[in-house]
Amino acid sequence: MEIIDATVSIRPGMVTYPGDPAVRLERVSSIADGAVANLSRLDFGVHSGTHVDAPLHFVDGGTSAESLPLDVLIGAARVVDATSVERRLDEAALAELELRGDRILFKTRNSELWARDDFADDFVSLTADGAAFLLARGVRLVGIDYLSIGDEAAHLALLGAGVVTIEGLDLRQVEPGDYELICAPLKLVGSGGAPARVLLRR
Repeated sequence: MEIIDATVSIRPGMVTYPGDPAVRLERVSSIADGAVANLSRLDFGVHSGTHVDAPLHFVDGGTSAESLPLDVLIGAARVVDATSVERRLDEAALAELELRGDRILFKTRNSELWARDDFADDFVSLTADGAAFLLARGVRLVGIDYLSIGDEAAHLALLGAGVVTIEGLDLRQVEPGDYELICAPLKLVGSGGAPARVLLRR
């Protein structure tokens, strides 16, 4: 059995979406300074690194992170090779890809952007008509390998329909194909998103 960690490591100085809080991790108690234990404080935005969007992120009054459906977050998933797509995962581009199942993770050229220390605004993302195309196929979960699944219209289409979106996946070491997805977001009450540990098993 192979288990692949598709999670971006959380660390100070990591890339975040423009406008999001920077990641701060500081030692507040240290054995080296005479304390009985090492204690740290973590301060960061809930949409940092690998994370799940809840409907509340874009839908006022929508479901928040603690109520995301667990049966969607765990199960069979398809990692789709979308590395040939230049910029937009629109309906035309999606029609050319091998889409199967109701959990789709897009491996794009975005995966290589994790090697950079600055934000790349030319990342591959989903369009509104691409989102509609996926909804028509009955997709319940969509993931992508950078910090946003797409523009506001794409978010509204997916989250408004109750589709779970995973953003910030690291798929550099993942071959396209079929896997078991295990996605465990933090149970943050009232939040529009939550950091998640995402594992793929085959």
